[in-house]
Amino acid sequence: MDALKPKKFIIITILKMKLNLKFYIVICLLSLLGHAQEPLPDNPKIGLVLSGGGAKGLAHIGVLKVIDSLGVRVDYIGGTSMGSAVGGLYAAGYTGKQLDSIFRGIDFDVLLGDKVPRPSKTFQERKNSEKYGISLPINDFKIQLPSSISRGQNLFNLFTKLTLDVTAISDFSQLPVPFYCMATDIETGASVVLDSGNLAEAISISSTLPTLFHPLERDGALLMDGGIANNYPIEYLKTKNLDFIIGVSVEEDLLTKEEINSISDILAQINNFRSAEDLEDKIQLTDLFIEPDVENFSIISFNKGAKIIKSGEVSVTPFLSQLKTIAKTQDYRKARKKITDLDSLKFSKVKIVGNEKYTDSYVFGKLRFRRGETISFKDFSSGVNNLLATNNFESFRYQFSPLSNDSYNFTGNVKETTNTTLLKLGVHYDKVLKSSLLLNLTKKQFLLKNDVLSLDFILGDNSRFNFDYYIDKGFYWSIGLNFKYTDFRYDINPLFFDATLPVEIDNAIPTTISDLTASFFVETLIKKDLSFKLGARFKRLKIEASSPSLINVFQASEYQIENSDFFSLNTRLRYDTLDNIFFPTSGLLFDTDGNLFLTASSAEDFTQFLKLKTNIAKAFLITKDLSLLVGAEGGFRIGNDNIPALNFGFGGYALNQINNYGNMFGYDFFSLSGNSFIKAYFNMDYEFYKRHHFNFSGNFSNIGDDIFVSNDWLELSSYSGYALGYGLETIFGPIELKYNWSAENNFNAIFINLGYWF
Repeated sequence: MDALKPKKFIIITILKMKLNLKFYIVICLLSLLGHAQEPLPDNPKIGLVLSGGGAKGLAHIGVLKVIDSLGVRVDYIGGTSMGSAVGGLYAAGYTGKQLDSIFRGIDFDVLLGDKVPRPSKTFQERKNSEKYGISLPINDFKIQLPSSISRGQNLFNLFTKLTLDVTAISDFSQLPVPFYCMATDIETGASVVLDSGNLAEAISISSTLPTLFHPLERDGALLMDGGIANNYPIEYLKTKNLDFIIGVSVEEDLLTKEEINSISDILAQINNFRSAEDLEDKIQLTDLFIEPDVENFSIISFNKGAKIIKSGEVSVTPFLSQLKTIAKTQDYRKARKKITDLDSLKFSKVKIVGNEKYTDSYVFGKLRFRRGETISFKDFSSGVNNLLATNNFESFRYQFSPLSNDSYNFTGNVKETTNTTLLKLGVHYDKVLKSSLLLNLTKKQFLLKNDVLSLDFILGDNSRFNFDYYIDKGFYWSIGLNFKYTDFRYDINPLFFDATLPVEIDNAIPTTISDLTASFFVETLIKKDLSFKLGARFKRLKIEASSPSLINVFQASEYQIENSDFFSLNTRLRYDTLDNIFFPTSGLLFDTDGNLFLTASSAEDFTQFLKLKTNIAKAFLITKDLSLLVGAEGGFRIGNDNIPALNFGFGGYALNQINNYGNMFGYDFFSLSGNSFIKAYFNMDYEFYKRHHFNFSGNFSNIGDDIFVSNDWLELSSYSGYALGYGLETIFGPIELKYNWSAENNFNAIFINLGYWF
């Protein structure tokens, strides 16, 4: 065939043969269609159109890799959905190989979700996100289902970072490769061409998959995935005076009646009717049509990205000769613009628009940067995610305007949420508190624009209650009020609370612990991950043991170990960059708090005393999936020793600290106590499959009275224990099984914990 007289080509996947081994053989036929075109001119202009298709659209990268390797110059590119993402980045200057590396390195679970990295949240938000599994908005006293799974903020952040080099270009025809993409107007169903504005925003809008991402507003229209109205946008490309158009489609074929087995199949079939019919007509407008074999993949098969990209490369094979000839007829190939990895941002001017209820200081307090500061893009993205983690904003879009001094003017556009009331749910089980169902009602803007009221009702074997009111002022002094009631029953040896009791009991007996604590505090962020808190606390503590064995000593089967009201002043300094509180792989924790007890209602000869406690831990990766957490903690009391019920206590494994009771593998709950302690611990965790963990833990401690006075803390540990465990990350929190033991006391047991701790 005369290479200068190209015909229209198409890969037609038409024959599916079902053999006994139940696999498909796809036969690619080359069909010559239409009449012969006029000879291509010298230096022909080539257009490229890329369809939508979710994860299957990664095949576009494979096609681009081959096109690049052959030296074909693309003069205009258009795309929809995933085609817009790949095409837009290619237009910005990335090569096919670079796109391959970029997309292979993406964690799509993070990208497509709204999961905010823990270090980017405030301490108050971290506490809330580690309690509740489900959050549902309430409007007009009716529970609503969310309109989407994700806001798509992580997607927008990624596209913004990748397009920083061309952020000054608002006319997409001026990009290294002229570009456009498609969106759908949700109100009218019309197809909308996006060929100007913010490139990252345009790509994000075109890629906004229904139900997965929130629709986005632009120029007064509510827009989302362009593939809804036009999944193969060749018409606009035909107006650009191009000589030859290459089209790549990864659209799904219509299902046969045997393949329609569910509601989702029916909905997909209905949705594909229009695009399948349109595609047949649009193929006639395409000079070279490529259809990668992606039949065995779905729109969410991002974990199979490497195979999908490879299928794109293979699909070009029948056309190598023609593409080589086209490349030879082009006089020159544009040098691809070298992309600079810009990871340093300095803002000369900053501006927030769209905020009515929340002040600029509140927004920038969440973003954690100020005018004139230089920050990394990673920290910037964390701040953006932290802003949305408050759930006070439906979306946050921003624009960088580059200046000549390597800085930017920053404009952030927020859309405040109209839902201020939330119903949150959580579930939990552990050995001490047993089964629990958490019902939470959260009301934002309760009295002020930047406050939040939270009520926890915990139902189950041991009912509990928690009230929080918090006025969030970002970098300024925030104000908080908390009431917490805990009541549970567990078999405990009374000597754990007071070794001076005139009773010799070898076994644990049923003991009820009731704790009502009211706190008022103010806190501020000294810097990004460092908070300082001052407060006052009232505590009513009642501990009562009941057993027939007590009759011989106390002439009653019940004995009140403690029944007092305490008032104290407290302070806390906390630095926390751990990436995960349950399965940390990186970060540092430094947490120290002090309590000055001023009064005790029932204590005779009471004198004021001070309790101090510090915990330090460091987490780091040994290999990609193997991490290690090492830490040490210690505490002591200065002053009054007449209230042993407020000593430090250890045993078991729990993450919701009650009073001063801490973990100690190798010992049952409430086994060790003293007014001072020192402890070292480690946890080695292996994530052998995504969200599945094996771990090995150990702890070593000296616990007793006045160990820092007698120098007992310098001796080898008196107590030690180990644990082997399995953990699974779920929407309701971790599921953990831990077998722990100690050689010192022949103790061994399995602890089972289900769900977030609260």
